[in-house]
Amino acid sequence: MNLGIENKNVLIVGASKGIGKGIALDFAEEKANIVAVARSKDLMEKVKEEALALGCPSFNVVIEDIMECDTQEFAKKLIEKYGAFDIVVHNVGGSLISRNPLGTGEEWNYALKFNAVASIDMNSILIPPMIEKGWGRVIQISSISGKMLRGNPLYASAKAFLNAYVESVGRALAPKGVVLSAVEPGAVAFEGSYWDNFIKEGHPRVHDFLSHHQAIDRFGTPKEIADVVLFMASEQASFMPGAVIPVDGANC
Repeated sequence: MNLGIENKNVLIVGASKGIGKGIALDFAEEKANIVAVARSKDLMEKVKEEALALGCPSFNVVIEDIMECDTQEFAKKLIEKYGAFDIVVHNVGGSLISRNPLGTGEEWNYALKFNAVASIDMNSILIPPMIEKGWGRVIQISSISGKMLRGNPLYASAKAFLNAYVESVGRALAPKGVVLSAVEPGAVAFEGSYWDNFIKEGHPRVHDFLSHHQAIDRFGTPKEIADVVLFMASEQASFMPGAVIPVDGANC
């Protein structure tokens, strides 16, 4: 299948490890021109080396923390330096935030910004050039927590908000040739991850989680998430605006 990604200009926010790294390497194999954003220069340089070895024609590293910058200005600077992007992947957020369901507005706002609003703010700058040329793909990495509403309430609520954004704004963008979508990973294990550490320890929580919540009886891999992201970035996703796609091992 020809995904039509070769030589497309791709922005990946959050590309240094795990799912983000898997996404970057998948795009590299498809010979896309990549701009990758992350906080860790050392990790990003390793990803860049792997991507170039796979035949990536162009891989530019940008070191930035989107929680510490003006996200609109940052997006403008990216376009000024690298030009308009054809494809944008927002792999941002996480559950390592306050878990207090009666937390303060500040705590809830932080969770919301980290998991949704920072990328939404960037989209206000990144999407208009796509509309002008009549083609674009924006993929948000959400979480199955946004559908199951289980676990950390702040995290789950923020991802549910993100999903609602994708579905509603995706419909608005549909006639303009821009496909906004989201991928909802389930539990994924990779080197240094939460579940990877428990697996290495032989922690009983691993068996308990898999037996109660993963019908497939294993964890996912970054590659399995990345492959779905690549499809949503392709020409073949043209009839899928506003789609929120679970990739979760039949989470239950």
